[in-house]
Amino acid sequence: MLSFPNCKINLGLRITGKRNDGFHNLETIFYPIVLHDALEIVTDNSHINLTDGPIQFSSSGISVDGNATDNICIKAYKLIHNNYPHLLPVKMHLHKSIPIGAGLGGGSSDGAFVLKLLNAKYNLGLSVSQLVYYALQLGSDCPFFIINKPVIATGRGEIMKEVNINLSTYKLVIVNPRVHINTGWAFAQLDVYSEPNSIENVINKPLKEWKDQLINDFEAPVLQHYPALRTIKDGLYQMGALYASMSGSGSTFYGIFENTSLPNLSVFPANYLVKTVAFL
Repeated sequence: MLSFPNCKINLGLRITGKRNDGFHNLETIFYPIVLHDALEIVTDNSHINLTDGPIQFSSSGISVDGNATDNICIKAYKLIHNNYPHLLPVKMHLHKSIPIGAGLGGGSSDGAFVLKLLNAKYNLGLSVSQLVYYALQLGSDCPFFIINKPVIATGRGEIMKEVNINLSTYKLVIVNPRVHINTGWAFAQLDVYSEPNSIENVINKPLKEWKDQLINDFEAPVLQHYPALRTIKDGLYQMGALYASMSGSGSTFYGIFENTSLPNLSVFPANYLVKTVAFL
């Protein structure tokens, strides 16, 4: 069975405080976009000897750092297998196209889509709320990809409410400078927290008014540490973006343009990932 885990952008991202469990409370709008990896899971009928585990995992495309056994796809399979020990052995292949450490949630999406794929393929009967429960154990962004619709998220990101916003009539340009931003490092840079309920107020205003009002709290520390990235956001506005921002903890920036505009994407360095993508 084959699926295509997509990624997301954040429309605003406010960190509203640190929790007793060590995580942070946040407020953001997750919006899914059509940039995706490819994930295939097939039953491994030849895998009789389970001494090396019930899953054979392989990957291609963008290289993922670290030990392969730490891959979120494997963790997702094991999470389900712990409660469904008779789950059949599988071969799983992931082709990575979504940049890593980019603020697009590509890894979180991969993990969430493994949960959904296993549920569908093996008729486990897990409800959306049960899948969200499993997804939260993989990461704070993972529950969103179970829903995969525009939502305003609070708490760690797991408290989600569908939001009435439709950007399908606009054009989205994403620019990734191939800089890996560690999420833990980004959180460590924050020492002042935002007031809650700011994003939902701004998002109801005309899109042209979002500039300087719809804020990503990670932008300031990331741009201070990587000042060269400021030219990306400035460049998007110079090209005519109605709104431009960093997604997540970076390093991807995006610009929202009128659908009739023709931005000149060649202004960015050749080694950057620059794409026009659709909103899901």
